[in-house]
Amino acid sequence: MDYSFLNTNKIVPVVVLNTLQDTVPTLQGLYNGGIKVAEITFRTSCAPDAISLARKTFPDMMVGAGTVINEKQCVQAINAGATFIVSPGFSSSVNKVCNRKNIPYIPGAVTPTEIMAALEEGLTVLKFFPAQNFGGVKMLKALSAAFPQVSFVPTGGIDENNMKEFLLLPFVKAIGGSFMLKGTYEEIENKSRIAVGLTEGL
Repeated sequence: MDYSFLNTNKIVPVVVLNTLQDTVPTLQGLYNGGIKVAEITFRTSCAPDAISLARKTFPDMMVGAGTVINEKQCVQAINAGATFIVSPGFSSSVNKVCNRKNIPYIPGAVTPTEIMAALEEGLTVLKFFPAQNFGGVKMLKALSAAFPQVSFVPTGGIDENNMKEFLLLPFVKAIGGSFMLKGTYEEIENKSRIAVGLTEGL
């Protein structure tokens, strides 16, 4: 499975779209600010259409689906054009669909048991969520010592003030968050540009 897009995209915005009309201007703000990846969550009914529209409008952007919690949602997301799948926890059925379709799957895990379950299914890139609630950098260091083969994408409570602290950890591939998505479309662009600037040289 190809997770190389995380090597060049250190920030994965968690995008919640309440209307289809918000899709293009929101992603345009991210794109103009230098962010070329977006995780559109399945928390709203317009998510499949938003993913499809985003893929057509931004063909060189990695557009994935987030908050995918079952097989049905996973199939919907992939059929809509999602290029990667993210879950708040681990789902064996979602992983099987992603394997069949050769789509990267990034499930959430915060305990050794959850990490071991994911490893048994061949997954080594995991979302650490919610990151700050479960011990942040300190907890990640402890987990990495036990599981050196795992790379993490911490998400939850991460913003421009602490993102660099996470990204400096050698076992962190990227960070997820929604801090750059608050405000007007112009503010999204400006916040994205600032966030990308913080990743330079990492």
